[in-house]
Amino acid sequence: MSETIRLFVTGGTFDKEYDERNGNLYFKDSHLRDMLKLGRCRLDVEIRTLMMIDSLDMDDEDRDVILGQCRKCDRDRIVITHGTDSMETTARLLGENITDKTIVLTGAMIPMAFGSSDGLFNLGSALAFTQSLPHGVYIAMNGRFFTWDNVKKNRDAGMFEELI
Repeated sequence: MSETIRLFVTGGTFDKEYDERNGNLYFKDSHLRDMLKLGRCRLDVEIRTLMMIDSLDMDDEDRDVILGQCRKCDRDRIVITHGTDSMETTARLLGENITDKTIVLTGAMIPMAFGSSDGLFNLGSALAFTQSLPHGVYIAMNGRFFTWDNVKKNRDAGMFEELI
């Protein structure tokens, strides 16, 4: 029997909706349950929404909430959906403070609501990595994983890559 995975939702492009009238992106509800169903996920996953914000709007208090929830979580395996613009900052905070759990942050460059999102693939990868990687903090994007202390978002290329 597989171990239960805690999935923390923080917002980001994963969960943005598109307002066709004014062209703005906004948050309504998380798409995570639908994504797990669409992906035919058979894992034992507990979903908890911590916040629904764009990671550009995330501040130290928000990151402290994420850190506190990860610390007190009774699960050893955690996936966090997070906006990609400040994902490295949150991963660094977690990596510097938590060593006894496997935590994988993931996100999307394109909202699920657009239908061509990379989010479903990234979520599946994150769930697989959280089951197979040793304790530590990682970012999972586009089928790859990166350690919290060796990753950056290449904004020009629209992808994550190793620092060295």
